[in-house]
Formats: sequence, structure tokens, C-alpha cells
Amino acid sequence: MTIPQPTAPQPTATERRRTIALAGHNGDSATALAGLEDVDSQARAIALSALQRLTELTDEQLIRASVDSDPGVRRRAVTIAAVHHNIDLEPSLHDSDDSVVEVAAWACGEHEQVSDAILHRLMALVTDSDNPLVREASVAALGAIGDERAVGVIIAACSDKPAIRRRAALALAPFEGPLVDAALQQALIDRDWQVRQAAEDVLQR
Repeated sequence: MTIPQPTAPQPTATERRRTIALAGHNGDSATALAGLEDVDSQARAIALSALQRLTELTDEQLIRASVDSDPGVRRRAVTIAAVHHNIDLEPSLHDSDDSVVEVAAWACGEHEQVSDAILHRLMALVTDSDNPLVREASVAALGAIGDERAVGVIIAACSDKPAIRRRAALALAPFEGPLVDAALQQALIDRDWQVRQAAEDVLQR
């Protein structure tokens, strides 16, 4: 009679996450790559970071992760996309999850150039988004991009919530003109000290 051998226990999600994370530090690209297909969303997100650390993450893998079913994976993907300048972030600026949109807006500001579609979407987010973190990240990105077409939207953001007003004041740094000067002068007497400090910093430059 054959005695069945006990099967080895399967690693838990926590154990798999740890293994994938370590793979990014010890050169185990096969394990990191396999992690992209893990059923656990946190493991998939960690796999993206592991492959990025190994400099083996492809644009195709990043694009696929940017439409993952889990917003945490999508956030990780667009965060990493900040240093992958060939990735089109415009679709992520329309994500159903505001936290993904916020990170995508920040990542757009890290790109050297953006398309007109991205520029106009960022401008729309500054004026239309119900989420203040999205508006703040978008106005900061517009300042980093420095396109003159966004000046009016940035100036309008100087009347938003304090954190957004501060970002808007800083975002005016690349621009010149009487409207910019007037907005910065108004920011100098803002009731929030951080807004006033931001305006001073810009004017001193």
C-alpha cells in the first residue's frame, strides 16, 4: 500500500510579497517577473518595484499594470512611470480612482514634455476636480511643465484652498507678466502664512 506523501504548504501572500521584494535586491529577475501575475494585488505592485530596481521593467509591462483591476497596482505603475518618459499618462488622468489620478498628475510634472491632451486634461482637473489633492497635484504639474497656456488656470487656483493656493503660487515661478505679478502680490497678503512664504520665495528668484 502506497502511503501518500504530504504536500508542501503553499506560501502565503505575505511570504510571496517578501520573496518578490527580496528578488529586486538579489538579482532574481525570474521571481520578480512572475510576481506580475500573482493573484495578490500587493504582490503585483511589489513586483513592479522589484523589476524597476533591477532595471528590467519594460514600458509594455508598465502600461499593462496601469490598467490593473486594483488601484494600488495602478498607483504604483504611474508612480514608476514618472521616470519612464515614453509612457503616455493621459489615460491615467481619467482613472476612476482619484488617488491614481493624483499620482498620475504628479508624474506628468516629472516628464520633460507632455502632449496637448495631457496639458488640457491637467488644466481641466485644476478647475473641475472635486478632489483637492488632485487639484493640488495638477496645478503643481502645470508649473513644472511651464506651458504659457496654463497661466490663467494657475492664477485661478490662487483662490482655491490654502494648500492649493500655495502650490499655485509656486507654480507661477516659470512665468512672467502683469497678471502673474498681480497674483503673486495678492499671495503676499494671503491669510495663510505658507501661501505668503511661497510667494516670497518665487519673487526672490
